[in-house]
Amino acid sequence: MKAVMSTVRAFAREEDGVALTEYLILLALLVGGVIAAVTVAGSNLSDAWEAWGTWWTTTLEPPPAA
Repeated sequence: MKAVMSTVRAFAREEDGVALTEYLILLALLVGGVIAAVTVAGSNLSDAWEAWGTWWTTTLEPPPAA
C-alpha cells in the first residue's frame, strides 16, 4: 500500500502529470458538451434542415437553358 501511495504522490508532484490531468478533464468536458448539444438540438436541426431542403427544391427554379 505504501508503494501505491508513494507512486500517487510522485505523480501528483510532477508537472506533466498535473497538466495531463487538466487536459483530460478539459477533453471530457468538451466531449460532454458536444454530446449534450447534439442530443438537445439534434431533432430540431433535422427538422430545420428538412424544411430548408424542401423549400430549396420546391420554391427555386433552375435558370433557363442558354
